[in-house]
Amino acid sequence: MSQAEVSRMTSPLVPLGTLIGRELRNEKVEKPFVKYGQAALAKKGEDYFLIKPDCQRIPGDSSTTFSVFAIFDGHNGISAAIFTKEKLLDNVLSAIPQEVSREEWLQALPRALVAGFVKTDIEFQQRRETSGTTVTFVVIDGWTVTVASVGDSRCILDIQGGVVSLLTVDHRLEENAEERERVTASGGEVGRLNVFGGNEVGPLRCWPGGLCLSRSIGDTDVGEFIVPIPHVKQVKLSSAGGRLIIASDGIWDALSSDMAAKCCRGLPAELAAKLVVKEALRSRGLKDDTTCLVVDIIPSDVPVLPSIPRKKQNVLSSLLFGKKSLNSVSKATNKLSAVGVVEELFEEGSAMLAERLGKDFPSNTNSGLYRCAVCQVDQNPTDGLSVNSGSFFSPGSKPWEGPFLCPNCQKKKDAMEGKIPSRPTVIA
Repeated sequence: MSQAEVSRMTSPLVPLGTLIGRELRNEKVEKPFVKYGQAALAKKGEDYFLIKPDCQRIPGDSSTTFSVFAIFDGHNGISAAIFTKEKLLDNVLSAIPQEVSREEWLQALPRALVAGFVKTDIEFQQRRETSGTTVTFVVIDGWTVTVASVGDSRCILDIQGGVVSLLTVDHRLEENAEERERVTASGGEVGRLNVFGGNEVGPLRCWPGGLCLSRSIGDTDVGEFIVPIPHVKQVKLSSAGGRLIIASDGIWDALSSDMAAKCCRGLPAELAAKLVVKEALRSRGLKDDTTCLVVDIIPSDVPVLPSIPRKKQNVLSSLLFGKKSLNSVSKATNKLSAVGVVEELFEEGSAMLAERLGKDFPSNTNSGLYRCAVCQVDQNPTDGLSVNSGSFFSPGSKPWEGPFLCPNCQKKKDAMEGKIPSRPTVIA
């Protein structure tokens, strides 16, 4: 019996009418409306999106409803984007223990997103296809928003006061020095294309493969140092709500975060998404697939987010999230913003799987078998390795501590960290 249940049993009795009133008020606070709109223009036809506003933590229980919105920007074909759209959500949910409370579910979600991304990548690479995809994956449960991303699609948050915050980190080699250092340390090479005469052109790419991104799902023809481990950020909005704009790089190559937010303020989500795409087209032309999802998280008695002009944006931004660079990450928990508008619950962007899964990951079942923290396959204790072990045990490592990985997932982990040679497999 939980401590909360014991507390309820020992508390004085409360009239039924009072309880009903509390439940109604709490439901109004905890369950905002989620309204959304989508718009897109295709250039190559490699953008895909996912809209699932009626997911349930407990099937059949409408009080456990949560929403998922995602964009998958494919490259070198559409297979990875389609596969990820179909598989990722199930892989994430399978990594969260069943029959947990909402609070425990939300706490487990960032870690489950990492496991789900890696599992989806392993499954797709077994198909020996060479396409890849970026992913920006958003889970909304009440006022809590959790965003996981690899690549250069982006999710921004626009709240009252005109403060625009970036909830993702771009994994472009050109713009992310930390990722360039990680790729080269793991065995990759970073450079531009060479043309006749020795001149270098175009953006920075990693070799082999020539990909401009340092993180993605798929891309079997490049090294394993291109990792599927997402940056994850989790925030809790105030009851005033906010607007999310989730879009592929076709939008962000044309518009800044501020421009995208400002051009559609005060409009319903469906019209706002169309206007963002239209503004990107007007600014840059149709040079890439442009896909935009606008999601409003609003109180049940507010028909649309109000249009409020931006005031003292730089001051408010620093109060909300501090003066952090886009590439910086933290493991801060329960960090309340100075102005009480957004509460940052979690942020982490490390590409090291051991750091992302944590030692308290559920590792075994009632049967006495160990469960792989990534693929969720049960195995005998002698078959698996701890995520804390590698090709060679360091003096400070404790390989008997969980979480545990099956041999296949351990091999993937070692390859991503450059501990074993990674030889790309390319189909003819």
